[in-house]
This record gives sequence, C-alpha cells and structure tokens, in this order.
Amino acid sequence: MQSFSPFSFFFLLTTLSYMRTVLTQDGFCSAPSILDADSNSQPLYWKVTNPTLSPSHLQDLPGFTRSVIKKDHALITPESHVFSPLPDWTNTLGAYLITPAIGSHFVMYLAKMQENSKSGLPPSDVERFIFVVQGSLVLTNVSGNIHKLTVDSYAYLPPNLDHAVETDAAATLVIFERRYSGLENHVTEQIVGSTDKQPLLETPGEIFELRKLLPTTLAYDFNVHIMDFQPGEFLNVKEVHYNQHGLLLLEGQGIYRLDDSWYPIQAGDVIWMAPFVPQWYAALGKTRSRYLLYKDVNRNPL
Repeated sequence: MQSFSPFSFFFLLTTLSYMRTVLTQDGFCSAPSILDADSNSQPLYWKVTNPTLSPSHLQDLPGFTRSVIKKDHALITPESHVFSPLPDWTNTLGAYLITPAIGSHFVMYLAKMQENSKSGLPPSDVERFIFVVQGSLVLTNVSGNIHKLTVDSYAYLPPNLDHAVETDAAATLVIFERRYSGLENHVTEQIVGSTDKQPLLETPGEIFELRKLLPTTLAYDFNVHIMDFQPGEFLNVKEVHYNQHGLLLLEGQGIYRLDDSWYPIQAGDVIWMAPFVPQWYAALGKTRSRYLLYKDVNRNPL
C-alpha cells in the first residue's frame, strides 16, 4: 500500500480546505443568497432598489439575463432594465417595463427621482397610480391639497387631474397608467393611502393575505392588490381568467408558473400576464413574499 509523506498529507488537507471554501462561498457550486443580509436592518422594500442581479458565477457572463418575453407573459428582471429621462419630468429617469407594445392595455414603469425632481402629467384621459418603494415625496394637485408620500404609501390620480409629485432627495416609484374606461354617472376621485392602513380581506379557500388599495366600486376600472405569502404558502387556485396583470415582487422569493413555464423570482422582478395565461405562485425562502399586483376590473370584456 502506498504511504503518504507528512508533506503530501499536509498538501492534501490544504487543497481540500481550499476547495471547500471555494465551493461554499464564491465558487461555481453556490450563488450568493438573498437572505444573507439582515433584512430587519434594511428599509422596507430595499431589495427592489438593491436587487441580486445574478449568481456570482454569471455576473461577468456577457449577455446573461433572467428576463423572458413570450406572447402571453413576460418576466422582466433588474439586470435588463433600461433607464432614460422621462418625458416632461425633471431630473427623473424612467424604465418602462410593461407597455402596449408587449400586448397590454396599461403601462407600468419605474421612476427614479433625483434631487429637485418633479413629475410631468400623463396624456389626456389617462389615469395614474403611484406607489413609493424608496424615499419620500410631496404630492400636490390643482386644488392646493398637499400630501407627503413615504415608502409603502400610494396615490391614485384621476384622468385629467392637474397634479405633481416633487422631491428634494432620491426616491423611487412604481407607476401604473392606463386610458380610463369611463361609465356614465360614475366618477373617480383622488385617493391617497398606505398599505398598513388597508384592512385584510377574506380570501375563501386561500391562505395568503390580501389588501386592495383602491375602492371596488364601478367607477374604477382597475385595482391594485398587495398580496402576502409566508414561506411555503401558495395559491390554491391555478388561475386562468380574462384579466391582465402587472406584478412587482416587493419582498421575498418564490416560484411563478406562467403558461407551461416555471420561473424562480425574487424581489425586484416584474411580471406581465396576458388574459387567460395559466398562473400560479408559491413562496420560498425564509421570509415573507409580498407583491404589488395590477388587475383590470369592473368592465365587460366586450
């Protein structure tokens, strides 16, 4: 039997120790966990503006992205966002994530406001919903009403309402806009609120927590939901319906089924779902999953 010299034995131990360090920390068999940081010490929704772009072994791979665009759904991940100056806004960069070019009838985009920034107005007859994911800003309208919006707060602005959001420091917003589909004798109003002020609603047959940020009355042709899943929770219904969705994962990570594809997703990812695409979600990891979900409502599909 072959024997090992003391030097050979020391070399073997050193090599194995090095390999274990590589494979368990930054090597090709592991990826940095999005759970490494203490989330309790970070601002709410901090992963949306500080996303994990890709596993460490793929960060330098040219052309790598998790984004996928298909005829009835899309996954748009942070490493593929393209920011440019927003028309009619000052000191603000925007990334359009969902637009009619993809097949939607609404627009979803991120707005990164800098020092001394001010919003522009949407096109005529277009309603707007803004949700703050980072920083704070001041909302004013033509009547002189003033509201301070901070992280986790939001505002609905009816079509053709003269308004502005302004900030003297950095702030990030997610914005939904669509051309309003009005009904006779029904009028929308400006709404300002925050997620923590909205009641939990019953979800028969489901275990996730649901909050609706807009009234359910006929005047409103869309709503925005906040949906919370604890680790291991999932949608019971495998949904197939006529509604369109735009989704931003605010916290956590999980698996989303879209049509016959299954996508790992994490905070900062955006999803578009066309009408009738099969959809399902399960939360993974060790922390809560929370997502912000646009859904058209209260209108006959014809």
